[in-house]
Amino acid sequence: MPAHPILVEVCVLGTSDQALSGAYDLAMLDLDGVVYVSGDAVPGASEHLAAARSAGMRLAFITNNAARPPATVAAHLRDLGVDAATEDVVTSAQAAARVLLDRFGAGESVVCLGSDGLRESLVAAGLTPVGVDDDAVAIATGYGPEVRWSEIMRAAVRIRDGLPWVASNTDATIPTAFGVAPGHGVQVDMLRRFAGVDPVVAGKPERPLLDETVRRVGGQRPLMVGDRLDTDIEGARRVGVDSLLVLTGVTRLPELVAAMPAERPTYIAPDLAGLLVAHAAPETSDGSWVLGDWRAQVREGALEVRGDGSVEDWWRVVAAAAWSHLDEAGEPAQVSGLEEPAR
Repeated sequence: MPAHPILVEVCVLGTSDQALSGAYDLAMLDLDGVVYVSGDAVPGASEHLAAARSAGMRLAFITNNAARPPATVAAHLRDLGVDAATEDVVTSAQAAARVLLDRFGAGESVVCLGSDGLRESLVAAGLTPVGVDDDAVAIATGYGPEVRWSEIMRAAVRIRDGLPWVASNTDATIPTAFGVAPGHGVQVDMLRRFAGVDPVVAGKPERPLLDETVRRVGGQRPLMVGDRLDTDIEGARRVGVDSLLVLTGVTRLPELVAAMPAERPTYIAPDLAGLLVAHAAPETSDGSWVLGDWRAQVREGALEVRGDGSVEDWWRVVAAAAWSHLDEAGEPAQVSGLEEPAR
């Protein structure tokens, strides 16, 4: 039977009596932190995804990164052993191009302030990318380390003067070989403060990227799979689809216990193997949350976990106990004395 979706105000996780690869027909997979980390494959990712696809689940690889064209992303995935075609990849640049196409129609000129991925997406949508000084119906912005400051200044003035603006995403950071660096969201914030204008945003957590994914790849019962609460999971909730949080990326124990209702996933798993199994939710008993042989509760503000069992169930009772406490007390439980289980 299909999974049971949860409402925003419910603190506990959802349940699925069958493997998620059978309960849902499309997995919308974030990339960095889910399929790979800083370009290197997450252990087991290719095997888990191949098994999900063999079970009949469609796979879509989605990213807020507007710099790399879909063909480049697909080639990278294949290098990692993941079966991915260009049409399986959907980027925030493509979602931004769709927003512009729907509003202005094919053939119109759009200022392109970004990298090749954004330019190629505009062309593929039937739009004409032009420079910052050219006549245009709108401006599209995306991450592009080669963009000149003089172009950003000219774009800022044109946005302030009324040129409609679509931003591919608002990610504040981006992983690089030399560490975490400023992402496109930093530029968006600067342009917004200067121009006094909020852009239409195409990437997660806004809905255009997920809508574009379903439109391109298909699927009646999509599942968002991500590692970030504030983009992947919140984006899924905004669109009204269920989500699986995997713990191979940026979300760890402190972030999980502090998740607000809008950031809470339907399911939690240590990695993409979570697509291949059924999911049970913890139940409350005598002030604790119980699943399998694990029991979790918050006492005097500190989260405590007792028992033994699977890593998956540990994370689930922790989430349920922590969210229940957060909703009641208004502040996250203390987890400084709690050790995450080994994967």
